[in-house]
Amino acid sequence: MIVASDLDRTLMYSARAMSELGGIEETKLTGVEWMDGRWTGFMTNKAYENLKNLSAQALFIPVTTRTTEQFNRFVIFKEDIPLSYAITTNGAVILYHGEPLEDWSDYILEKMKSESAPMDEMFAVLKQEGFCFTGTLRSVENLFFYYTLTSSFSSVDKNNLQTLASMYGWRISLQGRKLYLIPKSISKGAALDYICQKEGMKTIAGAGDSLLDWDFLKNCSYRFVPIHGELKNLSETYDFTIIDQSGIMAGEVILREFQRLFRFNNDFFNQKEIKTGK
Repeated sequence: MIVASDLDRTLMYSARAMSELGGIEETKLTGVEWMDGRWTGFMTNKAYENLKNLSAQALFIPVTTRTTEQFNRFVIFKEDIPLSYAITTNGAVILYHGEPLEDWSDYILEKMKSESAPMDEMFAVLKQEGFCFTGTLRSVENLFFYYTLTSSFSSVDKNNLQTLASMYGWRISLQGRKLYLIPKSISKGAALDYICQKEGMKTIAGAGDSLLDWDFLKNCSYRFVPIHGELKNLSETYDFTIIDQSGIMAGEVILREFQRLFRFNNDFFNQKEIKTGK
């Protein structure tokens, strides 16, 4: 059984995210991300224990827009929760026991060339169409880019930007203060499908907070979205369960649901084997 989940603002939370989203009153936390000599990412103690237990029983696959370098700051995946697979860079990279699968990376690069405008052209189009963003611009391994905004971004501007980006084979996602522009050919869902086919397994459950997460959530039997997520506003369009908790407690509830589903599916298949004599 495969369980897949986004990390930031879904299972794990920075100090900034906890401050913005709340839910930390009298909550005991475990540090899970280490950077510059301090803990920068957290889970509740209970969520951390549930993730350890789940990973020992099911094939847990983190799915993140972070680069591999950024993902490696989650020290728990080096020390306490060993992983077979991880999906980073929004699906452009699949790690197998910590090393990138080169055949997948090569496939993505070829797909980008044939389906999406180059990044330089996308920058030129934004300038030509009068899109000006206040904030810091960062390029991610020459694959996609994002702005850390310092001013508000209206829903009208977001819709207009999405329409424009789509014409060039790109798409957008607004996650907190970060506005991502990513080629459509880079997909968390495609990467997870590749792993499922490779392992001959299905993804039973998944969780995520952003529109970029729907790529893989749509192929999960059970889907969970925290109430603070970008996806929550699309509940009339997409089918998922909204976790009625905001902030870090949403991660704890999601992992509790994962464990409940794991027990349910185990019981179901065990009963099926008894009835059929297998």
